[in-house]
Amino acid sequence: MGVKVYIPTPFRALTRNQATVEAEGKTVVRLVEALESAYPGIRERVLDERGEIHRHINIYVNDIAVEDLEGKETVLADGDEVALIPAIAGGAIPFTEEQIKRYSRHIILPEVGGKGQRKLLNSSALLVGAGGLGCPAALYLAAAGVGRLGIVDFDRVDLSNLQRQILHHTHDVGRPKVLSAVDTIADINPGVKVEPYEAQLSSENVKEIIGGYDVIVNGCDNFPTRYLLNDACYFLKKPMVDGSIFRFEGQVTVFFPGKGCYRCLYPAPPPPGLVPSCAEAGVLGVLCGIIGSLQALEAIKLILGTGEPLINRLLFFDALTLEFRQVKIRRDPECPVCGDHPTITDLIDYHEFCGVPRVQPVS
Repeated sequence: MGVKVYIPTPFRALTRNQATVEAEGKTVVRLVEALESAYPGIRERVLDERGEIHRHINIYVNDIAVEDLEGKETVLADGDEVALIPAIAGGAIPFTEEQIKRYSRHIILPEVGGKGQRKLLNSSALLVGAGGLGCPAALYLAAAGVGRLGIVDFDRVDLSNLQRQILHHTHDVGRPKVLSAVDTIADINPGVKVEPYEAQLSSENVKEIIGGYDVIVNGCDNFPTRYLLNDACYFLKKPMVDGSIFRFEGQVTVFFPGKGCYRCLYPAPPPPGLVPSCAEAGVLGVLCGIIGSLQALEAIKLILGTGEPLINRLLFFDALTLEFRQVKIRRDPECPVCGDHPTITDLIDYHEFCGVPRVQPVS
C-alpha cells in the first residue's frame, strides 16, 4: 500500500506533474530517499547537504508537523499521508500551520491544491437567508475556508426552525438568525469573517449589500426576493447559485452573467396563493441539507473555476424516490431583463410585480 505523498506545485515537474505519488519508507528520511530513487531531484529540494530538512520546507504526517513528532526520523506506516509544503514567493500570503492542518484534505486534491485553497481564503460569498438552505450552505462554505461570508436575514429563530436550520440551536430561540449564524460559524472556523445583515432585501439596499461579494447563494423563501435578487445580480454581473425546496423535492441551478437568468426560466411568478409556502405545506428537514450542500458545492466550483457548474442546467431532486434529474435551460432572447431588447433596466417594486404584500420584520 505504501505512503501517499502530496507533491507541491513547484516540485511536480519532477513527478511528471503528479500531485500525489506513493512510495515506501519506514521513516520520513527513508521516504525522501525512496522518492529520490523514483523521481531524481526531490532529495535536494527537501533535505540539505547534511541530510536535515530545509528550513523553508514543512513536512506533515497525517496533518501533524514532523517537528511535533520525531522530525525526519518520524516513523511511517502503510496508509499514512505525507505532505511536503515549501515556502512560495510571488506575493501570496503563506499558509499558517493551522491553515495547513485545517485545509490539508483540500490542499492534497490536485483540482484544489494550495492555489485553489488560497482562492477560497481570498473569496467572498453572500448567503441570502439563514434558513433551511442558507444554514447548510453557510456551514460548508465556512468549513471550506471561504474567507468572507455575508448573511442576510431579518427573521428570529423559532423552535419550529430547528428541525432543519442547523446553524441554530435551542438556546438561540428568539435571537436574530444572523447573530446565531455568526456564533455557530465562529465555532466551525474562526478564521472566516462573517458579516451579518439583519435586514429585508429591497430595491433600495440590495445593490449595496450584494455588490461586495463574489458569489451570491440564494436560499430565500419568497418570489419577490427571488426576482429582486435575479435582477440585481444581472445588473451587477454577479453569479447566483439558486436553490429551492418544497415538501420532498428540491431544485438547484446557477445563473451566470450572460448565460440567462431566473426570468428566462420563470418569466412570471405564480398567482398569489397558488404555491403554498413550506410553513403551509411542510418540508422534509434533511432535504434542506442536501440542496443547501449542493449550493455550497456549486459556489465553491465557481470560486475555484473548476468542474462544470450548473450553468444552463436545472437539477431536480426527489427525496422520496432518490432520483436526480437534469434539464437544459437557455437564455431567452425575449427576456425583459437579460434579453436582446430588455424592457426592465433597473430595479422595480417586486412585491407589486408578484402581487404579494410586504412582510414587516419582527421588532
